[in-house]
Amino acid sequence: MSPTLDQMREAQRALEGPLFSGLPGDIEVSFEFFPPKTEKMGETLWHSVKTLEPLNPRFLSVTYGAGGSTRERTHEAVRRIVSETGIPAAAHLTCVQATREEVDQVAREYWEEGVRHIVALRGDAPDGSGSYTPHPGGYENAADLIAGLKKIADFEISVAAYPEVHPDSPDRQADLDNLKRKFDAGATRAITQFFFEPECFFDFRDKAVAAGIEGEIVPGIMPVMSFAAVQRMSGLCGTAIPDWMEGLFKGLDERPEARQLVSATIAAEMCRRLYAGGVRQFHFYTLNRAELSYAICHMLGLRPKA
Repeated sequence: MSPTLDQMREAQRALEGPLFSGLPGDIEVSFEFFPPKTEKMGETLWHSVKTLEPLNPRFLSVTYGAGGSTRERTHEAVRRIVSETGIPAAAHLTCVQATREEVDQVAREYWEEGVRHIVALRGDAPDGSGSYTPHPGGYENAADLIAGLKKIADFEISVAAYPEVHPDSPDRQADLDNLKRKFDAGATRAITQFFFEPECFFDFRDKAVAAGIEGEIVPGIMPVMSFAAVQRMSGLCGTAIPDWMEGLFKGLDERPEARQLVSATIAAEMCRRLYAGGVRQFHFYTLNRAELSYAICHMLGLRPKA
């Protein structure tokens, strides 16, 4: 997809002036959290929610552990967001280790409690135990799950997308075909796995459009909390880590404040380049910490709403 004239002007402006100067804050953001395991982690999560709430996010999503292992904790976090904030909550839901009836019941409970948005995922094998196998009597994959959810209620549905190809996909085309099936089944938007080069997203977006995918594709942004943790996660999901990143984080293991400054700089610059390429929606993987995501949004011109 060739850049528009406005995008070319914006890219030129970004090169000529201070990188973040004068941005109008015309972006939309969403934030992802995981359900806390302890009371202390719960306090951290809720502090992060309240810190990010004034940025008026489109939604806050809460993840769902492998095999439904966090079902109740996910449900509780989503319930609290619905009851104590003005932000729409999006509950993650997977196909793993559950029958259709069990998944449908969870979805009905969410709808009855005012949750109108589901992040529908196939899910991974529990505890990393080998390849994914559909549960007997369960939904086979994400597209199948989406079709089932749409029969229950008119949910807004977000799905996952993989700029660097899902590890289980045989090739890029098969991965794109699967993403198109999810949109055809009723998905509203796709949120990408995290990546570290803006060109990675642009190339994927262009290939998706060429494959006939017309729905919204939102970049997933992962500010680096721990470089070792990012290396682990990247190995599991197939995300490439640029060589230069390791050099920038080297020596910062015992200096968390300095590491946070480096992380914010890297992620904000990538988001600025995405913005120059026409991106106006961003989804942040917060890991239940607010400050990095807040700082990046601020640099992109987003300010708290009254």
